[in-house]
Amino acid sequence: MSSTTDYEYRPRTSSGRIANFVDTRAGVSPMVKEFGRKIFPDHWTFMFGEVALYSFVILLLSGTFLAFWFDPTMTSLEYDGSYVPMQGVEMSGAYASTLHISFDIRGGLFLRQLHHWSALMFVMALSVHMLRVFFTGAFRRPRELNWVVGCVLFLLAIVAGFSGYSLPDDVLSGNGLRIADAMLKAIPVVGTYMSMFMFGGEFPGLAIIGRLYIAHVLIIPALILVMIVVHLFMVVVHKHTQYPGPGRTENNVVGFPVGPVYAAKAGGFFFIVFGLLATLAATTTINAVWNYGPYDPSPVQAGSQPDFYMGFPDGALRLMPGSWPFSWEVSIFGWAVPLAILLPLLPIGLLFVAMFAYPWIERWVTKDNRVHNVLDRPRNAPFRTGIGAAAVAFYAVQMMAASSDLIATHFHVGLNDVTYWLRAAYFLGPILAFIIARRMCLALQRKDREIVLHGRESGRIQALPHGEFVEVHEPLDEYKRYRLVNFEDMEVQPARANAKGKVTGTEKLRGRLSSWYFEDRVAPVTPKELDAAHGHHEDHTREVVAAGSHQAQLDK
Repeated sequence: MSSTTDYEYRPRTSSGRIANFVDTRAGVSPMVKEFGRKIFPDHWTFMFGEVALYSFVILLLSGTFLAFWFDPTMTSLEYDGSYVPMQGVEMSGAYASTLHISFDIRGGLFLRQLHHWSALMFVMALSVHMLRVFFTGAFRRPRELNWVVGCVLFLLAIVAGFSGYSLPDDVLSGNGLRIADAMLKAIPVVGTYMSMFMFGGEFPGLAIIGRLYIAHVLIIPALILVMIVVHLFMVVVHKHTQYPGPGRTENNVVGFPVGPVYAAKAGGFFFIVFGLLATLAATTTINAVWNYGPYDPSPVQAGSQPDFYMGFPDGALRLMPGSWPFSWEVSIFGWAVPLAILLPLLPIGLLFVAMFAYPWIERWVTKDNRVHNVLDRPRNAPFRTGIGAAAVAFYAVQMMAASSDLIATHFHVGLNDVTYWLRAAYFLGPILAFIIARRMCLALQRKDREIVLHGRESGRIQALPHGEFVEVHEPLDEYKRYRLVNFEDMEVQPARANAKGKVTGTEKLRGRLSSWYFEDRVAPVTPKELDAAHGHHEDHTREVVAAGSHQAQLDK
């Protein structure tokens, strides 16, 4: 008869016994051990993605609270709540429940404002995070699909924000829905049917609030959660990108493990974000719907504008001329096509298409299909940085145009003058932003090259034997020098003939774009150039020392 010895681990505490029970049944410890050893680099720019994640968590928590009391109906009723100026006013159930949450539910106004501020923070942090990914080239292979996931997240965040601030059914949100209805109806052939389906009849209909509510609290959050899980899964699979530095290669990650260092820092950072948003919610009023009144299709409120992330379509429509230099409505096969609405939206659609496709566009132009785990400094990719600056300028001009009337009233200038200047900036702004950003990157690259070869200016002036005065340059330490010289020297890839010996038109276009990308590139300092420059500086230093200069300062 054989006997076995029981070596099973027996925890002493009750919490330990519960954890051991779950682990032996579910096998959690191998996953926790594997994930806990994942290394994440430590850099302040990576925090924007964390801020977006934490803001979304706060959005879910505050939104769950609000969902208990919000009534997503458009049924008309007479308000009899605590807010005296609105008593006896006829309004929808959605607007009445919003007032009820704000004035009758303990902590309701705070949670409403926390939810709104969290939404703004979520979209802002997500936008900055995507800009960081774009400017540093973190979208390159193998992370192209993760970039697409980020773009989908951005669009979902915009739709979530639009559906959220449309729910109170006040004058401000109603005007936003009116604009959305006009955009839908401008689509040829199917636009009217899409509007009728969305609103449940002619605008404003009787079903839009209920449908937006289901989308806002169920469909869109579920899609965002799926996208976040897919995004984090890809981050774990592909490992995290890192900035160039000593010891950092395409095959390793230098940083801190998830547990306990990174987990502790992330937990503390979550409470910092929560505290900041709670402070804003408690001290700064946002979306004071009681000042707007219930929605009525007849009035249009002056000074109305959407949240910043929805300003670009509104601003584009404001910049479009109404009837100058000719009528912008054309008839195609008997269908009226309002170009005054479609034309401003077309560049926005093209911008989003280019945003989704850019990883493949850049790979096609540069013929660079390598794996990239080390990021670029934005200055070392001048053309890409210029494109990003142009896109930001394009968006910024439209966002400012959405506030053109407020700009005119606050700065006491004519509304037409503001519109004319913004129209000029709409076309010239992206071009100027591209040129300025690209030239700044090239200038910074040349400055880095000068610093590597000749050292940093010390501010100390020395006299040479023949009477010349020169400034002593201090050599860089190895870490800073490595950061300035460690980047790829991307060369122009000219158009090449195919297997049949023919250069196609597409290949000619690619070669022309490649020359635009890299024609003014600044090559990194080579070891030979560095040795020659340092040898020259050593001879120069000996010459200064022989002239009786400050030996102690030079040695230091």
